[in-house]
Amino acid sequence: MLHTVNKSPFLNQTLKHCLGRIQSGDSVLLLEDGVYAALSSQPWAMLMNPSHQYYAIKADVEARGLGEDKLLSHITLIDYEQFVELSTEHSTVQSWY
Repeated sequence: MLHTVNKSPFLNQTLKHCLGRIQSGDSVLLLEDGVYAALSSQPWAMLMNPSHQYYAIKADVEARGLGEDKLLSHITLIDYEQFVELSTEHSTVQSWY
């Protein structure tokens, strides 16, 4: 399953709820304000088990002025074309709002 998170972890518990539900083989895509969850210096970074696949939309990271050097090392930055590919690789997409 592909989980998408578009809300900032600074504002609500969406990321925490998502991470509580992911299972082996699942992936998490951070987009829009959800990319703030990719910051390595924040407490929720400890909840993001590196054994899962994590992605963030590069344009959203750049639009928010987040440097790649500030992101968790296990976050893969992707573009929108890769987002479409990622969506087709998973049988189900769960959007967390």
